[in-house]
Amino acid sequence: MKIPLIVFTLSYLSLGIGCNTTGEPATVVVTDSAVGKVELYDSAASGIININAAIEIIGRNYKWCEGPVWVPIKQMLLFSAVRENKIYRWDGKDTPVVYLTPSGYTDTAFRDGENGSNGLALDKDGKLLLCQSGNRQVVRLNAPLDSPAPKFTVLAKNYKGKKFNSPNDLVADRKNNIYFTDPIYGLPKHENDPTRELKFEGVYRISSSGKLNLLIDSITRPNGIALSLDEKILYVGSSDEHTKWYAYQLDSNGNIQSGGILLDGYALKEKAKIKSGADGFKIDKYGNIFSSGPDGINIISPTGKLLGLIRIYNKQTSNCAFNETKDVLFITANDWVLRVNLK
Repeated sequence: MKIPLIVFTLSYLSLGIGCNTTGEPATVVVTDSAVGKVELYDSAASGIININAAIEIIGRNYKWCEGPVWVPIKQMLLFSAVRENKIYRWDGKDTPVVYLTPSGYTDTAFRDGENGSNGLALDKDGKLLLCQSGNRQVVRLNAPLDSPAPKFTVLAKNYKGKKFNSPNDLVADRKNNIYFTDPIYGLPKHENDPTRELKFEGVYRISSSGKLNLLIDSITRPNGIALSLDEKILYVGSSDEHTKWYAYQLDSNGNIQSGGILLDGYALKEKAKIKSGADGFKIDKYGNIFSSGPDGINIISPTGKLLGLIRIYNKQTSNCAFNETKDVLFITANDWVLRVNLK
């Protein structure tokens, strides 16, 4: 789908990353810990996160953690273990425990690949939304949050009669429109999977009335998705080898008016240490993007300026979530779940 472009400046210099005389990023780094470290590329980042912020492990030994969401009313964190077909719950006190199983694949026939739920979110009424990788659909949990059961209301099952690839991440706005991405990662053989029915990887909107609309079909590996604080901009990340973050202006009905590349990760690959593979992300209270990727959590301003990085050692980060006051960040990283206190 052709979309008129917003003009964003994308060059390395225009991003304003602080440099020393050698041309390398002027990075301030904390003393390394066993888990990771905070790197600051811009003075603005010092007002967001302390340079000596501790990176704590609150859970470990899961099979590909994803989709964390904080549930304020229950003061609990939920996250998917995609390859276990489970959702876990952490109450802030004890070790995470199984919250829901099965979470993403409810058939009894053997299915290879990533079967569990992936992205999780809350709608405006506080109900749990799930991207089901195995079932290849977007659903709402049809059970109370404090008495979970694998009962689901299907919100989006297919596009024009063709099954989705594997819904990956989602976000709901204050009007209860739901936006989600549909890359090929949950298919056992990815783009070459014989059960694949759609020849593109889409970004969709489910309206509050239940109508499904394809918004974008031109992004390869659309993955993370979020809305700006005023819900006028839709952000989408591509986890393709050539990482890009996109920003799209929305009209009052949630339709895309224009859009384009916000930040090109390839241009910053060496200088800013961004590797390929932008994954899930969330928006902080200042409008900054906290985006996961192989290096950790990249902190990106609303104008596309790389501010800093919460580097995680030897683990590929997949997603993150804030608590309700957005002064605590939770990170899913391979088989770990982490917590970082922000300013």
